[in-house]
Amino acid sequence: MKHSIAIIGLGIMGRRMLENTLLHPAFEVCGVWDPSPVSVAKTLEAMPDVPVAQSAQAAMAGAEVVYLACPPGPRKTYALQAAAAGQGVFMEKPLGTDNAQSRDLVAELRQARLPGVVNFTQAASRGFEALQQAIDTGRTGELLGIDIVVNYPAWPRSWQKDADWLRLRHEGGYTREVISHFLFLAGRFLGPLTLQHASPRYPLDPALCELDMLARLTTADGKPVTVMATTGGQQPDRQEVTVRGSRMNHQFREFYQLWQSDGGPWQETLDWTTEDPRTSALQRQLSEVDLWLRGQPHKLATAEEALAVQELVEAMLLGKA
Repeated sequence: MKHSIAIIGLGIMGRRMLENTLLHPAFEVCGVWDPSPVSVAKTLEAMPDVPVAQSAQAAMAGAEVVYLACPPGPRKTYALQAAAAGQGVFMEKPLGTDNAQSRDLVAELRQARLPGVVNFTQAASRGFEALQQAIDTGRTGELLGIDIVVNYPAWPRSWQKDADWLRLRHEGGYTREVISHFLFLAGRFLGPLTLQHASPRYPLDPALCELDMLARLTTADGKPVTVMATTGGQQPDRQEVTVRGSRMNHQFREFYQLWQSDGGPWQETLDWTTEDPRTSALQRQLSEVDLWLRGQPHKLATAEEALAVQELVEAMLLGKA
């Protein structure tokens, strides 16, 4: 039998997940909802047969699992409603922006029928799998540290303009939206991180999110994770995460590409000629959601992992000398 899923939030990420859920054999969509008529119209234009509900509660009624793609503000309320109804809670990141509220949410989800999980999309990706194999077989040697480099000509990016909240300091910014993915990656492969230093740069308008972010984090045994992120100028978007090893380095580019070097030129390790990388990532995530719902081991990010990332991100945004 298929899992019935409700989707709350029909922005860019909600619509992408909806499209992939309709393609995945383990799921059927029982209801979707968004407060924005524009987002609903875009959804129906692309997928005219999806069941649009009149409220979030109506969409969630009867679902086995609820996917929350709404902004961080209302997410806790919906998550607790779903958990109280015995439904699985599958959330977008960031988990939240208020650390105290998110700690309370995680504590309550820990008591639910199913522990909540969070959609860090690389968790089940081909790249993560390939890097884990390289580590397990000793090809990387000892892991030495991770370098995160992000450059955007502007934030939000052009395809994100509909989500106006992404430009605002209260809930938006690319440290929450993008760098959080890479801090999750670092935590998965190196272990828990502690923030040592962070220097955010903000525009004059206090309502707007960060322009630049420089930070240094370390593991318990001193392995460094460095962050250099900037906005402005003219160039393609750049998102690179280099996992440094004593025998071989691996580098994620644009989330899905994985390159490697043993000291010579970088070589791409994954062949994407026969599948779309974005579809691959979300289909693999949904397969892990299926495992989670059936009580089997899975690769999804736990709510505890997402909280650890949130606490690092919020500390970075405040700055630390």
